[in-house]
Amino acid sequence: MLAIQHQLDAGPGVFATATAAHGDSLEEWHPAVQPEPPRTDHDAVMVFGGAANAHQEDRHPWLAREKALLSELAEAGVPLLGVCLGAQLLAEAAGGAVRRASEPEIGWREVAMEPAASVDPLLGALPDRLHSFQWHSYEAVPPPGATVLARSAVCPQAYRLDGRPAWGIQFHAEVTLEGAEAWIDDYRSDPDAAAIDPAAFADETRRAIAGWNEIGQMLCERFLELAAARPTAGVQSAGSG
Repeated sequence: MLAIQHQLDAGPGVFATATAAHGDSLEEWHPAVQPEPPRTDHDAVMVFGGAANAHQEDRHPWLAREKALLSELAEAGVPLLGVCLGAQLLAEAAGGAVRRASEPEIGWREVAMEPAASVDPLLGALPDRLHSFQWHSYEAVPPPGATVLARSAVCPQAYRLDGRPAWGIQFHAEVTLEGAEAWIDDYRSDPDAAAIDPAAFADETRRAIAGWNEIGQMLCERFLELAAARPTAGVQSAGSG
């Protein structure tokens, strides 16, 4: 299992716990500091968040390499799960787009499942409504043919690529209490977070995180089960020859 991590404080979180419990191992790729992804085969890939924006290829040249890899993996049918920035990059790599949302979503926000989610092999196990941890100012515009599976009042929150085992989720299902508290402590580094009440955000996070982590682990476990059931031996990562 490959975990694409864009910064040290935005890692797999509870997804790492679920992966270990499933008997799988995570190999991390940090594209900002490692020019090439690992030269191994991976049966599934998870892509996490970060402060970079999907269009900032001039500032972050690694974005172009990562999008190329995600396009290759999606076309090959490798199971993919993108979270926040990861969902945005996957959407763009598959022919969609990324744009600034009508307003930032930073805090705990309500997400409602679309009717299609009830029969989705990944999100079908989730409740109809989620009180979700969010931290984003941009949104993914899924490519033509993709199925939107969940929405907030602001934007699509989950989608599945057409005919492929690839999903994007805008909400941070992976975040731990430690990770969330670190982001909140550092909220001033994000200009879009200037208006939040950090103490209230932290209090709500401490109250809600246990149930949220249960949902995150369940989601990751389901993704791992779907990946394990996939009749493929994995696809060699780009750059491996």
